[in-house]
Amino acid sequence: MQFVGYDRSPDPALQLAAGGPVERVALVSGTTLEYGLGDRHCAGALVAEDGDGGDELRHRSCTASRAPYCRDHTSTWACARCTGNCDMPLENCAREHVLYLAAFAPDTFKVGVTKPGRLETRLREQGADRAALVEHFPDGRAARRREAALADRLPDRVRTPTKVAALARTVNTEAWEALLAEFDPLETFDLDYGFTVADRPVRETLATGTVVGVQGRLLVLENAGSTYAVDLRDLLGHEVTDGARDRDIQSSLGKFG
Repeated sequence: MQFVGYDRSPDPALQLAAGGPVERVALVSGTTLEYGLGDRHCAGALVAEDGDGGDELRHRSCTASRAPYCRDHTSTWACARCTGNCDMPLENCAREHVLYLAAFAPDTFKVGVTKPGRLETRLREQGADRAALVEHFPDGRAARRREAALADRLPDRVRTPTKVAALARTVNTEAWEALLAEFDPLETFDLDYGFTVADRPVRETLATGTVVGVQGRLLVLENAGSTYAVDLRDLLGHEVTDGARDRDIQSSLGKFG
């Protein structure tokens, strides 16, 4: 078996397979995971195929050594680096888009673009603590141009270490409200992921422990009295065995009081 995919918040899960049907393991708070991690290689591809009960998600395995995906199975999101200097080559480009601001505790703020119907889902996928809907645009090109115009002061992405550090902190309300005052937002969001941690979790790659919760693609696990933050993407491609595998992992400072 191999970790071949994952679903982020708001309905997080791990996907396991061995070149066939995909098993979905829901990452619900309190769930016990007992998977040992083995060798890592390309996670292959997931495809929907017709089954007796309708479409069935199946795994096509790949033995290439590059992880989490080899060149043949690496996909690129066309809009990831778009700044609006294009002729809108995709059908999606012509649809309405919105510009939003997202906050990660304590004071990291980013700008982003998405479609109106995916706004809150997109915010939860990223693990944002707070957010604001700023503006509507008739198409993706106009939205990307506005995003690019703000790039000198607001990033369009936040790195995983910053998100891990945010887990045990709260948003600096004064700084957030000062930013919002510049934009006169149409709607604001306070996002709750159903858990809190007292201390910053240790970043690790493991799949053994009790699920505390998931924020974005960060899986928070309790293991032997310490709390760990696992980037779900770092699990992709690992061969797995049932049952915890003993190995040395760093304990959190909070464990020692």
